[in-house]
Amino acid sequence: MGIESTLLIVKPDGVERGLVGEILVRIERKGYRIEKMQGMRITEELAGRHYAEHKGKPFYDELIEYITGGLSVVVLFRGENAIENVRVIMGATDPLDATPGSIRGAYATSVTHNLVHGSDSAASAEREIELFFGQAASA
Repeated sequence: MGIESTLLIVKPDGVERGLVGEILVRIERKGYRIEKMQGMRITEELAGRHYAEHKGKPFYDELIEYITGGLSVVVLFRGENAIENVRVIMGATDPLDATPGSIRGAYATSVTHNLVHGSDSAASAEREIELFFGQAASA
């Protein structure tokens, strides 16, 4: 895999619960470097583009409402095997299935309110980084 970039979003429940620092420090301590970071309220338009693959699924509207419901922190991390390893640090989407030491295993309360989003492939990382930070950031 080598050195790669990935996108992480600390979703509104993570920001509201004061877990941004805890989440970022867990990833940094594994050796991943923050390249870019911004706090933002994700618009419905951006959320729709970000979650386009889920359009038409039963949970889509709830997902859009959730991600646009408050401030999020969007981070571009870079390092060795960043995509896969950041996902391991995050834990499974369902906190009941997440490893106890993972972010979701330790702090998430439901499948919907699961604190974080992370790119799941190189193609997703490239697309998501461009969506949130523009073309220059993915280079």
